[in-house]
Amino acid sequence: MTILVDMDDTIEQLLQAWVRAVNEKYRQSARYEDIRSWDVSAAFPDLTWEQVYGVTAEPGFWKTVEPIPGAAEALQRLMRDGHDVYIVTATTYRSVPEKMDDLLFRYFPFLSWDQVIITKNKQMIRGDVLIDDGIHNLEGGDYAKILMTAPHNRDYDAKANGMIRVENWDQIEAEIRKLEQATAGSL
Repeated sequence: MTILVDMDDTIEQLLQAWVRAVNEKYRQSARYEDIRSWDVSAAFPDLTWEQVYGVTAEPGFWKTVEPIPGAAEALQRLMRDGHDVYIVTATTYRSVPEKMDDLLFRYFPFLSWDQVIITKNKQMIRGDVLIDDGIHNLEGGDYAKILMTAPHNRDYDAKANGMIRVENWDQIEAEIRKLEQATAGSL
């Protein structure tokens, strides 16, 4: 199968590092769990959008973002099992070099640039499955949809919208195996 994998809050913990950075820089007290919408600035009502989003563009920020436990090992197993794995990210062009060098290739050195797709419209990418925390990236796409749980999507009814909700990479691998069996059974 061709497995498309989002980067932020799917294989790495952007939101936790982001909230921590905003709190430290502007003496705020928001918590990771307080992020209830895609717009992170809503959790920081005393700050401007530019202040909240600007911290991710500061030098060294991407070195503070940690991988999600089990993500690297799971991606390696999926590749060993013969799946084509692509990282599909909506990263802004300004942060691409630092984000890729300081984060993606640092923690996922088995991936290459040939496996990275940068786009705002993930529905244009063809694959068998997309794993993502962004509901807007999964809706309308022509692939199986695996929704990685995050504070901003907790209240979303994934099942009613044709998505499989998961909490971790063990669950993702189990769902991939189910999809493999369903695909094999339809041949």
